[in-house]
Amino acid sequence: MLKKTIITASMLAVSVTAAQADTYRIGITQNNVGVDSYQTTYESAFEDAAEEAGNVDIVVLDAGGDVARQIGQMQDLIQQQVDAIIIWPTNGQAVIPAIRQAHQAGIPVVVTNSKIAEAGLDFIAAFSGPDNVQQGISSAEMMCDALDGEGQIVQISGQPGYTTAIERATGFEERLAEACPGVELLETQPGNWNRERAQRVMEDFLTKYDRIDGVYAGDDNMGVGALNAAKGADRADEIIFIGATNFAVGYDAIERGEYYGSIYQSPVDDAEAALQTALDVLAGEDVPKMNFFETPKITAENLGEFDRPVF
Repeated sequence: MLKKTIITASMLAVSVTAAQADTYRIGITQNNVGVDSYQTTYESAFEDAAEEAGNVDIVVLDAGGDVARQIGQMQDLIQQQVDAIIIWPTNGQAVIPAIRQAHQAGIPVVVTNSKIAEAGLDFIAAFSGPDNVQQGISSAEMMCDALDGEGQIVQISGQPGYTTAIERATGFEERLAEACPGVELLETQPGNWNRERAQRVMEDFLTKYDRIDGVYAGDDNMGVGALNAAKGADRADEIIFIGATNFAVGYDAIERGEYYGSIYQSPVDDAEAALQTALDVLAGEDVPKMNFFETPKITAENLGEFDRPVF
């Protein structure tokens, strides 16, 4: 079990809401820091934000993608009687009982990045993160524009059972059918947020289908894996690639003209928003249940308006 505690001096506080309170002990259990650079950057940004706040003692845990492990970490944080818990859920349904236990113990829970199932919403103080359904909608609209409303596409989704993967796919599929019924979704296979896995999935698609006009990937890590597979088969020039969560490799591919577009999402903003939401809850502020931060479309046309991602 990875465990890290950071204690900083209250004189360094920069957050007004945090500065008005005593030192808080906040625990976070993350999904799987080692799976991609977004989560690695999030963890570093979260630690930096806690140090900057000045009156926050954080306990940082990583579930390693294991639901049972994350439930155990939730129970451990409850036993430690932390002031608040932030959870990046490995599975939006399976973690609900542990979140309910924290709620019953009087510990507010902030869900970060990926929402839990609706049945658990009564047990959380707030959600902080991107609107993943809207991200899927935005990606579908880019696909419609890129293909001029006609074509055959495939989808590489994220980890099965993971709320972000489900929401992005749902938003994409529903908006695609509505906005451009002339675009046919041939097949969807999971890439598990992994570039190598996505590359293998795309290789199978390329073998199975003689014509693929577009690929939608649940994040750029998988999207670039698909792009690499298409390059290997000498078919990249005939395919439109669209992703989400714009990674540096996706940004560079857009700049080179190999990748049509993505959704800009900052792990630094994600981490800072989660911590601030927890601090606002602890300060007794009126916090909305759903706290979404902006995640705009990014293509070659507006690439210069965005900094190259650090992950």
